[in-house]
Amino acid sequence: MPISHQAQLIYNSSPAHTHHRYNHHYNNHSLKRSTSLYGALHSDSNFYQSRTSTSTRTRTGIGSGSGSGSDIESPNRGMLLTEEKQWITVQQKTFTKWLNNKLQVRNLAIDDLVKDLSDGVILIHILEILGNESLGRYASKPKLRVQKFENANKSLDYVKGRGIQMTNIGAEDIVDGNRKIILGLIWTLILRFTISDISEEGMTAKEGLLLWCQRKTACYPGVDVRDFSASWNDGLAFCALLDIHRPDLIDYDSLDKNDHKGNMQMAFDIASDHIGIPDLLDVEDVCDVAKPDERSLMTYIAYWFHAFSQLERVENAGRRVEKFVINMQGAWEMQNSFERRMKELLQAIRAQRAEWREASFEGTYADAKEQAAKFGNGLREKSDLAALLGNIKTKLSTYRLRAYEPPPELRLEVLDQEWVTLTENERDRSQLINETIRDIKNALRRSFADKANDFALTLNTLSLAISGLEGDVEDQLSHAQRLNNNLPPLDAFLETIAELEERCIEANIEENDFTTYTYDELAYELGLVKSSVSKKLAFLENQTVARNMTNLTPIQLEEFESVFRHFDRDSSNTLHEIEFSAALASLGLVYDEDEMHEVFLATCGPARVERNAGVSFEQFIRFMVSVTEDQNTAEQVFQSFKEVADGKPYVTELDLRHSLIPEELIDNLLQTMPQHNGPDLLEDRDVPKYDYITFMEKMMHNDSDTEDGHDGDNSSSDRRGLVNHI
Repeated sequence: MPISHQAQLIYNSSPAHTHHRYNHHYNNHSLKRSTSLYGALHSDSNFYQSRTSTSTRTRTGIGSGSGSGSDIESPNRGMLLTEEKQWITVQQKTFTKWLNNKLQVRNLAIDDLVKDLSDGVILIHILEILGNESLGRYASKPKLRVQKFENANKSLDYVKGRGIQMTNIGAEDIVDGNRKIILGLIWTLILRFTISDISEEGMTAKEGLLLWCQRKTACYPGVDVRDFSASWNDGLAFCALLDIHRPDLIDYDSLDKNDHKGNMQMAFDIASDHIGIPDLLDVEDVCDVAKPDERSLMTYIAYWFHAFSQLERVENAGRRVEKFVINMQGAWEMQNSFERRMKELLQAIRAQRAEWREASFEGTYADAKEQAAKFGNGLREKSDLAALLGNIKTKLSTYRLRAYEPPPELRLEVLDQEWVTLTENERDRSQLINETIRDIKNALRRSFADKANDFALTLNTLSLAISGLEGDVEDQLSHAQRLNNNLPPLDAFLETIAELEERCIEANIEENDFTTYTYDELAYELGLVKSSVSKKLAFLENQTVARNMTNLTPIQLEEFESVFRHFDRDSSNTLHEIEFSAALASLGLVYDEDEMHEVFLATCGPARVERNAGVSFEQFIRFMVSVTEDQNTAEQVFQSFKEVADGKPYVTELDLRHSLIPEELIDNLLQTMPQHNGPDLLEDRDVPKYDYITFMEKMMHNDSDTEDGHDGDNSSSDRRGLVNHI
């Protein structure tokens, strides 16, 4: 701290508070800093000299304008004497505690500051502790006054030797116990060794310490630090300093702001018990006075500054150590990872080479490809290890740590040598694997081609056999049935071809020079052969049926067969109910749903219905014969009249002409059939209507009379019932 600022601090902090300024010049590059006791000593002596002279002048009447010798007391004299006593008492107590705190390292202590420093021994001890050096030989147990003078002079010489300038102080002041001089000396030591190293933005120590307090407490309500005196009366400033640095020790918001002594005592106790700040002050030294002693407060608060500054330094140091350890730990982990992975890779390379020497192939494409895939597994790890070693060196260089060199057996050069050997072995192994893969692929091609070609030949033989059938129908049918029996084994044969093609696909075989066939082509051709055989069988079976139907004309038979084949959607040579209904409709035979079902059941038969077999071709032809053949029965003729009449109970001449009956036959029928007298349709009301039902009953009656010999009434009744049924 500059000498001028120290002198100003000492002078301004004296009890007289005389505001003189001293302008001293200080060389910032000097290795020694000096402090003057003159300000403290001069201000203290002037203070008391002024008080004494004022009192004397008052008592003797000097300056009063009166020659009287009566005693006239100054009204401020008592107050000044009280203030003097207060600050001397507080300073002596505070400085005594400060000295005892320093003397702890030598297990020494004092009770009376003036008396215990008078022989110079304690003063030598405190200077050796503060200066961290020995003052040489001295009288450790002085008895004589001269010995005490020698000790005091040794102490003062040491202080001057440290660059601390002192004026108006001698050994006799210490030996004779000049309280004010001794307090000034101790304050000088406090300034030099406790306060002067406080620096904030180039300010004096006092200003810097005050600025530090203001910054730390600025955000706390109720705290306004303006000086080192009255600003500290309520204890809140001390509590705020604790809360800002150690919030775990105090809750500022919960304090009773009116409990000044309680807050002060709490702050002093926490500072002493948890921070290690010595108890230099008592609560009443601050709370019970309007203006606490500035020097005592500065001495005590300087301990707070150093304690928390040390705490911050320790925290910063801890953070730096933590960062260093983290970086070191990261580097160690990277080094350990490098060495571990390098060992594993070298072991894997050597194991791979040994495996290649003893390896054999299973003969499958998958096995060959799996062994080929192992070649690239170590290449990435080798590259990663080289990058990792580079990162380790960069990290260590960045943090200026000692460079890392792997063990000789784990260096990259060793890995490179092993890798060269592995690469040579890999090349030989790769050639062998490629040859094996080529052989396996060719074997797969030949295996598939052999099966596919044989299968295609079989299909071609069947196709030629089907297309070459000729001769008697029965012989052709027998031959076709034998060919059909040869088809089921071909499905298993085709499944084998599918498996072979799948193996070729797995081996990435896209072309096969040994065959032109694929599985899909062969499956399609097999379907064609099956369809051809099935159709040939159906044709031959139908021809056998048709040949036996002599009551059908060739044109009718061809029509019925064509309709049957058209509606046989699944080529099963049968018609299910829906197909049967559609086929009949295409031939002009239309029935409602219930009638169609009855016709289907009657045509198909119970046995075939039960196994859902459908109507066979023979059944279909027989049904068509039954509905188209001229049977000359009464039922068929009556049904024909009904169809000509479009379902009416009578027939008109127009109906007969629409049915293309010859003209002469129409005239004959009109002359023979009786007139219809029952209900009629509106459009037929004005034309003659003929009762074909009565006509048919009469005709049936005549036929019955002739053939059966029954009496007319009974036969007529039976015929009428039959007609109604039809």
